[in-house]
Amino acid sequence: MKKAFAILTVFVCMAIACITACVHKPQISVTPADGNYPADVAKVILNKCATAGCHDQASYQNADGLLLDTWEHLFNGGVSGAEAVAYSPLYSPLLYYCNTNAALGVVATDPGHLVVPIDQADYMTLYNWIENGAPDKNGNIPFATNPDTRHKIYMTQQGCDLLTVIDAASNQVMRYVPIGADPVNIESPHCVRVSSDGLYAYVSFLNGNYIQKIDTRTDKVISAVNVGSGSWNMLYLSPMDTALVTTDWVGNGQVVYTNTAAMQTESNLTGSGSGAFVYPHGITSNATFDTTFITAQYGNVIYKYAPAVPYYKKISLNSSAPTTTDTSDHSSPDPHDLFMVPDYSRYFVSCESTNEVRVMDAHNDQLLATIPVGTFPQELAISNTQPYMFVTCQEDAANPNTGCKGSVYVINYNTYAVVKILYGDFYQPHGITVDDKDGLIYIPSRNANPNGPAPHHSTSCAGRPGWYTIYNLNTLTPLNTYRYDLPVDPYSAAVRFK
Repeated sequence: MKKAFAILTVFVCMAIACITACVHKPQISVTPADGNYPADVAKVILNKCATAGCHDQASYQNADGLLLDTWEHLFNGGVSGAEAVAYSPLYSPLLYYCNTNAALGVVATDPGHLVVPIDQADYMTLYNWIENGAPDKNGNIPFATNPDTRHKIYMTQQGCDLLTVIDAASNQVMRYVPIGADPVNIESPHCVRVSSDGLYAYVSFLNGNYIQKIDTRTDKVISAVNVGSGSWNMLYLSPMDTALVTTDWVGNGQVVYTNTAAMQTESNLTGSGSGAFVYPHGITSNATFDTTFITAQYGNVIYKYAPAVPYYKKISLNSSAPTTTDTSDHSSPDPHDLFMVPDYSRYFVSCESTNEVRVMDAHNDQLLATIPVGTFPQELAISNTQPYMFVTCQEDAANPNTGCKGSVYVINYNTYAVVKILYGDFYQPHGITVDDKDGLIYIPSRNANPNGPAPHHSTSCAGRPGWYTIYNLNTLTPLNTYRYDLPVDPYSAAVRFK
C-alpha cells in the first residue's frame, strides 16, 4: 500500500494523485495506539500505511502530505484533496493505490508511481469500512456533526450523475451524492443552486426529465419535479426561494417555472412554442420576480419575459436588430450567462463568441458598457462583500502556466474596470461560486479536452477527472498551490450559507 515518488526520493509510499491540492496540516499531538480507527481498520492502516518512510508523522510531508496515523488526520486529506469519502468507496482514492483486482474497484496506474498492494482481505476491510461511512472506533461518521449549520459547497459532476459536497471548514470533499432518476444512463447533472436559507439544493439535468431537490442537512434527494423531455440547463431561484426557473436548451425551447415548496410546475407561467425561446440558457430576474431575463444562446438576444402580464420582448445586445440562430456563426455576441448586481439596476452578460461581458440597464434595456475578456466567457458569479463580478473564460489560451487553459476575469461591477485576471491552475474552468462567509472563490476545472492534463488516476465513472482550486476573495491570490481532485466534468458550483 505504498507509493514510490519519482522526484529524488527513496521512499515507497501509498499516495493519492497529483502535485496540486490543498493540504491542511494537522496539529501534531500524541497519537492513540489505535489511531481512533475501528480495530480491523487500524490493523491495516497503522501496520501497512502509517509506517516509517510513508504516512506517519515523520514522513507524511514527503508522502503526498497524507498523514494516516489517526482517523482524524486521514480526513484532512493529502495534496490532492480527499483520500477517503464516507459511503463512496468507488470515489475514494485511498483504495485505488492498494488494489490490483479491477473487479473489486479502481486500480491506480499512475505513470511514475509504484503501487504496492495489500492483500485482498485487507483491501475489502477498507472498502467495506468506507462503504459503511468510514466511522471512527466509536461509530462517529466524518463530517456528520452540525448538519443544520455546516457550511458547504456543492458541485455537479456532469459526467457521473454525482453531486459533490465540500466541507467549507476543511475544503475537503465530504460526500458524493448519487443523483438522477435513470439507474442505467448518465443524465448529466448540469446546474446546482442552493436556497438562501441553506436548506435545499436543486439540480437540473441535460439528459433527464427532472429537477431534483436535495435536503442539505442530510445530503439526500427528497423530491423531484418532472419538467418533461428537454435539455434542462440553468436554474434560477427567485429572491424569496419560492419559485425556480429552468431553461430548455433546444431550438424551440421552454422556460419552466416550478413552485419549490410543492415541487410542481406552474403551467400558467411556463413559456414555450412557436420559436418564442431559441436555445434559452442563462436566467435572472428583477427584485420582485415578475420579470425574467433570459439569454438566447446563439445570436444577440436577451428575452425579457413577464408571464403573468403577459409581456415578451427581445432585447438586442448590440446595434443590430434582435436575431437568434440555431448555431453560432461567430459574428453575434452569443450570450451565455447573465447576473444582476445587488440593487437590480443592471445585469452583466457573458458573450462567448465575441469574448466580452456586456452591461445592460435592467430598466430601459440599453447597453451601458462592453468589457473585453478572455476566450469563451461562460459563468458569472458575484460577491456581496466586494464590488466584484467574476467570469470564467473557459478556453483562454493566454494562461501562461504550463499545461493550463482558462482564466477568471475579476470586474468591478460599479466602475466596469477589470480588477485582475486570474491565470491559475485551471483547465477549462466553467462554473464558479463565491463564498463571502469565508472570503473564498471556488473554481472547478472541467478538464474535458483530451489535450488537457493527463488524469492521475481514473475513477469508477468513465471520462477525464477534473479538479477545483480555491482563491482568496480579498487578495485575489490562490489559497494554496494545490488542486483538489474530483470525478468527471465538474461543471457548476454553489455555496450553502454564502
